[in-house]
Amino acid sequence: MTTTDITEAVRTRYAAAAQQARTGRACCGGDADDGVTGNLYTDVETEGLPDTALAASLGCGNPTALVDLHEGETVLDLGSGGGIDVLLSARRVGATGFVYGLDMTDEMLALAQKNKAEAGATNVAFLKGQIEEIPLPADSVDVVISNCVINLAADKSLVLNDAFRVLRPGGRFAVADVVSEGHLPDGFRKNMEAWAGCLAGALDVDEYRRLLTNAGFVDVEIQTTRRYTAGEAGIDSSEWPDEWKAADGRLMSAFVRATKPAGAQSVPVSVTSSADGCETLGCCR
Repeated sequence: MTTTDITEAVRTRYAAAAQQARTGRACCGGDADDGVTGNLYTDVETEGLPDTALAASLGCGNPTALVDLHEGETVLDLGSGGGIDVLLSARRVGATGFVYGLDMTDEMLALAQKNKAEAGATNVAFLKGQIEEIPLPADSVDVVISNCVINLAADKSLVLNDAFRVLRPGGRFAVADVVSEGHLPDGFRKNMEAWAGCLAGALDVDEYRRLLTNAGFVDVEIQTTRRYTAGEAGIDSSEWPDEWKAADGRLMSAFVRATKPAGAQSVPVSVTSSADGCETLGCCR
């Protein structure tokens, strides 16, 4: 199972999810009431948002509830999907703030653009790219959020290192993700359905903490919120070998927080891309 295999499996699954979101719930697990994705947002939060933004929510938490966002701040959502967390963040940072959503799936980006237009959000831009190579300059955002996406990456260290790079000194990392408690069987780790379903790629809690620290983050905090089985995540485990079944119940949703030290230095890189027609990132501000 190569990095390309994982990326394409994830891309295929979430392209289909974007299409399904136009008619019903499409998420990392099963339906809207499953043990992973159910009841993540309050009615007050989702009031006024397009139905398809909520329908395409693939998360395992509510990252906008993990961190205080302030007027004028710049936020980046890694793996923004249909854009629900981008739109919620945009409300909180106000007209003087800005929120980027980053996704690699054309179908999700098209849905996010539609939801942005319907919501009337003017302080938002959706970017195409992979979370291992964020198409933003160093020291350019105040907060990095993500919702059940980092576990899908083949190399989490690349994701965390690049999140550190784009954060300004003193910036905050606040994500919802799936984590594991203890060792998961190697065979389970290589199961593509379990990986694309947000299970097999989950980092062990201690490994997550180590990778964040190695990237340069401080004040690392991992708070588990929900424990669930593969069945609760929408995956049929009835034919799994006994060794795999031993992993059931070791998977959990978690809130992961960390800070980039105020005096930290990032290595700048030259980045150009397009954001809603902009030739150079940052011109949308």
